[in-house]
Amino acid sequence: MKREEKGLSVWQLTMLALGTVVGGSFFLGSSVAIRAAGPSVLVSYVIGGILVYFILTALSEMTVANPASGSFRTYAEQAFGRGTGFTIGWVYWTGLVLAMSSEATAASILLRNWFPMLSLPVLGVVIIIIVTLLNLLGAERLSKLESGLAVIKLLAIAAFVVIAVGLAAGIGTALFGTAAGQGGAAAAGYSVLHGEPWMPGGVGGIAGSMLMVMFTYAGFEVLGLAASETGNPAVTIPKAIRLTIVLLVGLYLAAITALFLLIPRSLVSEEVSPFVSALTLHGLGWTGTVMNIVLVTAILSTMLASVFGLGRMLRSLAEEGHTPIWMRDRSDIPYRGILVSGGAMLGALGLGLMLPHGIYLFLVSSGGFSLLFVYVVIMASHYRLRRRHGSPFTQGHGMRGFPYTSWLSIGGLIAIIVSMPLIPGQGGGLAAGMMFVLLFAGLYAVGRLRRTSPVQFRKPTRQLPPVRPVSPGYANAEMSEELTDQKTKK
Repeated sequence: MKREEKGLSVWQLTMLALGTVVGGSFFLGSSVAIRAAGPSVLVSYVIGGILVYFILTALSEMTVANPASGSFRTYAEQAFGRGTGFTIGWVYWTGLVLAMSSEATAASILLRNWFPMLSLPVLGVVIIIIVTLLNLLGAERLSKLESGLAVIKLLAIAAFVVIAVGLAAGIGTALFGTAAGQGGAAAAGYSVLHGEPWMPGGVGGIAGSMLMVMFTYAGFEVLGLAASETGNPAVTIPKAIRLTIVLLVGLYLAAITALFLLIPRSLVSEEVSPFVSALTLHGLGWTGTVMNIVLVTAILSTMLASVFGLGRMLRSLAEEGHTPIWMRDRSDIPYRGILVSGGAMLGALGLGLMLPHGIYLFLVSSGGFSLLFVYVVIMASHYRLRRRHGSPFTQGHGMRGFPYTSWLSIGGLIAIIVSMPLIPGQGGGLAAGMMFVLLFAGLYAVGRLRRTSPVQFRKPTRQLPPVRPVSPGYANAEMSEELTDQKTKK
């Protein structure tokens, strides 16, 4: 019988990506985009999905050619030099550490409703420690846990769509025990959507919603960081990317459309999940508790997948000599990278308690910028390496529409970044993010001038162009030994 490749499967990779992407930014933050654009926010989600498709396609093409553990950081270094690799790696790591410490605080606030005897700092510390320790179990075990948490989130979105359709069809009383259809009950169905102005904010409303829409998609880059954990990246990564895009865009569009069948834009509050507001309006107030459970699950799932990426990013930085030598970790599971990242999250949580609230928010908001910055660098790296190579990196056709789609994607992402100050509370994210870019670029420049750059721990990462086609042997050489065969044990 033919032996299957070891490593994460297409489904496991997809659930890992969805575990990172579908989080509090969708269940809570989507209300900001809805308020800005009204029903035309659906256009924003389609545009965001197209951008994500091209970014992931570019990342996939580079990953299949060279499934390096450093993913986009490695490709940026190949395209623009060691300084860029150092800067993008540390900006990403720092921004995500700060963002995840904020997520731990948000989860603590929700959990305190059920455990009032515990303080917020204690809950935050416990959450970060648990998330860190679970990551020490390895990619295979973590992916199974992440798959379970991701399924809960996806089922919650699907259940909301089913309930909304039931209410819109006038069968809410029979199915859900609601007041739908009774005198004085809130209207549901096409009449709610029909009464809404399609573009209440005009084109500016769509543009203003794009920042939050991209945040609801953010996190998919973990697929690249997990590439070295797969047995056959040339097959697994492209399939996982296609499945991730279909599930994400499909579920998001279905959920937002269902939302507009239940509640008008004017009743959506930025302080409450729009899904809770919609169901409460139709006599399903008990869903608030259920949605809080889903929200805690979503936050924990996002943190688990993010620490997975943080640990591997730190290992990649250490392998290239961009960290102190004691951070170097040769084990299959990046224990030091995971533990250092967990410790940094605890430190960031402490900063939130010590620093004035405004300053801490200024730093935390850099997480959004760091992700958008990474996406620009992914597209720019792909463009430069493709130009250098002169053709797609693989035997396939590569990214469709190159180089025009590259230009459009980079231009769109830069436009979203530039619009950050126009969104209340996001101007600080742009300023903090630029501050970190300048800080790490300056640190690299100073280290190089003083000739104190760390010693290289290994030969430089193989440069593109890649082998045609990628052989399983090369992928297995990069793959972690920790992974177990799904069907055949050693």
